[in-house]
Amino acid sequence: MASVQDRMIFGLKIRQYRQEKGWNFDELSRHSGISVSYLNEIEKGKKYPKPENRQKLAKAFGVEEQVLIHPRLTKQYAPLGELLQSNFLNELPLDLFGIQLQEVVEIIAKAPDRVNAFISALLDLARNYSLRDEHFFLASLRAYQELHFNYFEDLEQAATAFVVEHQLPAHPGINSDQLAQLLCSLYGYRIQSDGFDAIAELSQLRSIYLSSERVLLLRPELTEQQRLFQLAKEIGFNALQLKERPITSSLLKVTSFEEVLNNFKAAYFAVCLLINREYFTEQLKQLFEQTRWDENAFLSLLQQLNVRPSVLFQRFNVLSPAFDLHKIFFFRIAYHPSSFRYEMEKELQLNRRHQPHASGLNEHYCRRWLAIRQLEEMKQQENPPALFSGLQRATFIDSGEEYLCISVAEQGTLTTKRSSVFLGILLDDSSKETLRFLEDPSIPRENVNVTCERCSQLDCTERVAPPTVLQKKEQRKATLEALDQLVNTFKTENTHRK
Repeated sequence: MASVQDRMIFGLKIRQYRQEKGWNFDELSRHSGISVSYLNEIEKGKKYPKPENRQKLAKAFGVEEQVLIHPRLTKQYAPLGELLQSNFLNELPLDLFGIQLQEVVEIIAKAPDRVNAFISALLDLARNYSLRDEHFFLASLRAYQELHFNYFEDLEQAATAFVVEHQLPAHPGINSDQLAQLLCSLYGYRIQSDGFDAIAELSQLRSIYLSSERVLLLRPELTEQQRLFQLAKEIGFNALQLKERPITSSLLKVTSFEEVLNNFKAAYFAVCLLINREYFTEQLKQLFEQTRWDENAFLSLLQQLNVRPSVLFQRFNVLSPAFDLHKIFFFRIAYHPSSFRYEMEKELQLNRRHQPHASGLNEHYCRRWLAIRQLEEMKQQENPPALFSGLQRATFIDSGEEYLCISVAEQGTLTTKRSSVFLGILLDDSSKETLRFLEDPSIPRENVNVTCERCSQLDCTERVAPPTVLQKKEQRKATLEALDQLVNTFKTENTHRK
């Protein structure tokens, strides 16, 4: 049976020969004796003809049948052929966005020269910036999450059903021993708290799953919250019957998009399991209805739930369905002591692309962001607290848009870097009505930007790099204005001469 790639390449060859002959479908149908509708399906890669029809097509074009079935395409379609044979297009999760592979190939085939040049440019960019398959897969996953406001009712219901079936507490109270017992009794797991902790190269991993033995190796240094999440995620893989999955806590080696997607689904299930949707929504409602922000109540909620801040902030996905707040973003920023740099490890932008965003250009994120300011404070204190929580109203200098930013920074452990999670909510009519505490005078207001290299506020005392990108942009603008002035001067002088 012909593969998708075989059907696509054969269809491109038929299109190529038909166009070379200058025939439309009716003319090819007359020469080959094959119906127009069937020819159309062949060209779109939906059907692969039987030997007798392949012979009819070869005879119509005046070539050997072997020429038609050979995978090599002419120069015009060669880049597309290479792309199909590399399986790259087939690995993209097009179905998540309601797109068929045939539709993509048909679009490319309509203007092969231009689109192939575009594809070549993308591949060159990928090579030049060391982009690997997992970068494309993770970007696709992020787009999929953003498209659905990071809220998936089927996963919510699956987690709720599991809690009810196994009589787990709906309110805070699940502990790691309960989940470990479920993994062992329901799915035949054996859980060990040793086995790789002495291997230095694996020091950043929290867990390893040995599927053939159904053994889950956990680092003994894990905190209760870290252990809780790893166990909940393992339950997610099994309860959702996700077969293709990574064997490590973090994605070290990605072999397919299915693996990336399943890892996300298991993590989403874990968050739902640990933080009950109704309970969390009710707690947020009480916080939002106060006229002043209650930081103690917020931190108390975090302690009650017994989860890390990153897990808590993932549960803020209830903001969309429960509070009609869609214009939000979520970051996690880590501090690297060896290089004194901040890295945006996670990014999620809901409803639209917001002014703050990740930069892969080795630039310096604005030190006025609350998340980074908290990490800076932690760095300067001899005995900083385990958690830093705060609130900020941040106005971006370039766009003038204002966001409410909630941030929690936490100390690093043996298995984590010092990091800060950061939620931004665009302040519009809807959010201002929902968040009653916005006018609390104790909430600091700051003008911020994305990176120092792009910031026009030259008198910023927290700047750590010159505005090089902005300077280049202004220099280019000045050059273009001077060029326009020169052209207009010559036009005026020529007009006067006439």
